[in-house]
Amino acid sequence: MTTAAIESALSQMQSLASQAAGDSQAKGGLVSARVGAGGFADELYSSFQRINELQQHAGAQSKAFQAGEPGIALYDVMIDSQKASVAFQMGVQVRNRLVTAYKDVMNMQV
Repeated sequence: MTTAAIESALSQMQSLASQAAGDSQAKGGLVSARVGAGGFADELYSSFQRINELQQHAGAQSKAFQAGEPGIALYDVMIDSQKASVAFQMGVQVRNRLVTAYKDVMNMQV
């Protein structure tokens, strides 16, 4: 795992967080993204929080659609579910790559 790959993944997470912050402000402020407010650990933590919130929002919309609440369209439910799924898959891949990078560093001889 190279530093460039980690930086690329981090920049992708930052761009998604900034897009999500714009979406959340338009939807009533579900989340306040803290892009650039701290170090790598803060960015990683806020990205995982955003993934969790996307999943919770998708679940709530699905339940509302199943209950027959007005104003909830099927295409909105499906789009939000896919966003949550893609975000979760990306989070898993980032985690896997970070674990691999950690193992590589730990196996280095000093």
